[in-house]
Amino acid sequence: MSEKAKTQKTSWFKGLQAEFKKVIWPDRKTLIRQTTAVVSVSVVLGAVIAVIDAILRYGIDFLVK
Repeated sequence: MSEKAKTQKTSWFKGLQAEFKKVIWPDRKTLIRQTTAVVSVSVVLGAVIAVIDAILRYGIDFLVK
């Protein structure tokens, strides 16, 4: 590997490290609350999609038969 490529990689990782230091990480309470919200919304939307799918499947089966 050339010296220039090594320097670019080192520079990239230093820049990445600097950007990670700028990130404001959430505290534990906020993280738990937001994770719970995301999981809850995902479960509810999954259930809604499953119900719509069942209704459409029943309707299509009714029309085909």
